Amino acid sequence: MQTEFITLNPKRNVTLAAYIQEVKGDFRYISKRPAILILPGGGYQYCTNREADPVAMAYLKAGYQVFILKYSVKENAKWPNPLEDYEQAMELIRSNDEKWHLYKDKVAVIGFSAGGHLAGCAATMAKNKPDAAILGYAVTKEDLIHQCEVTAPDVVSAVDYHTSPCFLFATRTDQVVPVINTIEFTQALVKYDISFESHIYAYGPHGFSTGDTSVQHRDTFLCSRAPHWVEDSIEWLKDMFGDFDQDAMTEPACKKHVTSDYDPMLSIQCTFGYLRSCANAREIMAPFIAWLDEHREEVARHIGPAAYERTCKYGMEGLYQLADSRTFQEVLSNTNFSQEEIHRIDTCLKQLPNIR
Repeated sequence: MQTEFITLNPKRNVTLAAYIQEVKGDFRYISKRPAILILPGGGYQYCTNREADPVAMAYLKAGYQVFILKYSVKENAKWPNPLEDYEQAMELIRSNDEKWHLYKDKVAVIGFSAGGHLAGCAATMAKNKPDAAILGYAVTKEDLIHQCEVTAPDVVSAVDYHTSPCFLFATRTDQVVPVINTIEFTQALVKYDISFESHIYAYGPHGFSTGDTSVQHRDTFLCSRAPHWVEDSIEWLKDMFGDFDQDAMTEPACKKHVTSDYDPMLSIQCTFGYLRSCANAREIMAPFIAWLDEHREEVARHIGPAAYERTCKYGMEGLYQLADSRTFQEVLSNTNFSQEEIHRIDTCLKQLPNIR
């Protein structure tokens, strides 16, 4: 493994540590690796080492190229300095993809506490957004982050459909960063259909890092499951990035968005409700909706008793209430349409750009 230590901004003492693992040779089938950029916490007053190298070791073991950013703190933490530090680091990482043997479209960021705030900002408002973000007991609400740095922005309100997929973890009893920071950020991700995984453990202190006894004393009142976030986040990244394969990575199991409502082109994988409201799909959907109106009780019976009961009571509006959140493909599967007809509809939709 090679290590490099780069000064990004000498005036603000911003540094980037790079831990670069070998490829090919003894690693045969690995030609490139995914990467992760670590943003330690410290209330924008310092960058703690507890959330730097100990975290790096876990992702190095998982096969990642790992980077640690010591961003602007104290009097230098005035916004947008920390975000500019992140932008500079991410641009450097991606522009050196050949040198550092990494996939520049598989670069994650992980941040803790105030570093989690910065990771959240990277995922929501950065020009160089990460391909995935991991937020550990992160500050996301404006009122709390202003206690650390008064110029730092609210993260929850910055979430939109461009936000990176996220993995979040926290503890219910965190007295420093209340769990509502994680909950409200998660709710915002739901609103914009962003893929995420969230773990809120029953109890534990703030700043437990990996939860291992090398960084957290064994007598600490920490839920025994809390250290599982490390392995869970690595497995989640496999879902988002794929796993190592012969000179490549396998296909990811998850997309950035839960549904296809944000894909560039329409398809039967979009939700029925979205396609109903999409002006671009009106010509294709109109004949189906007319057919559905005529056969609504039959279709509702296929969907289930609740759908049938609601449709009988409220008509099409009752059916829409239960069908709109399902993919159009699932709705079609509850009809007597043939596979050829379903394929024809899908082909027609795929020719239409998704104009939001």
